[in-house]
Amino acid sequence: MSTEKIKDARRMVHWPGHMETDYIYTLGIAGEKFFTEMKNSGRIFAAKCKRCGFIYLPPRIYCERCFEKLTEWINVGTKGEVFTYTVAYVDVDSSKLKEPTIYAYIKFDGAHGGLIHKLGEVKHEDVQIGMPVEAVFKPLAERKANINDIKYFKPV
Repeated sequence: MSTEKIKDARRMVHWPGHMETDYIYTLGIAGEKFFTEMKNSGRIFAAKCKRCGFIYLPPRIYCERCFEKLTEWINVGTKGEVFTYTVAYVDVDSSKLKEPTIYAYIKFDGAHGGLIHKLGEVKHEDVQIGMPVEAVFKPLAERKANINDIKYFKPV
């Protein structure tokens, strides 16, 4: 078999049958810490670089600026502000929504990055860039250690 790039799709080869995919996908150290804190304590954590002070949200395991391993976790709180937003009138299957859904990019003070999530308890006509918002968490018994442990962000 040649290792040259195939440019003619008619020359492609495939093998019938199935291939075992015996593996477990994990969120990694940073993702596990981030979602576990949200689930258990209703807190949003970021990773802070001890060398250059850069704060990452969502957290990472290495600093993209100086390549330092990130081991310091900081609570960025549950309040942020709307950096930008969009209003969806159709669902993922192209069906019309009964009520528009507002999605926003939420920035947290001092952190590089942010979270994309739904806004609630606000009409789409009233949303503004720079609007302060706060996370509304599901009850503890309903949390599953994922981003949907936050039901939505509401205006403060």
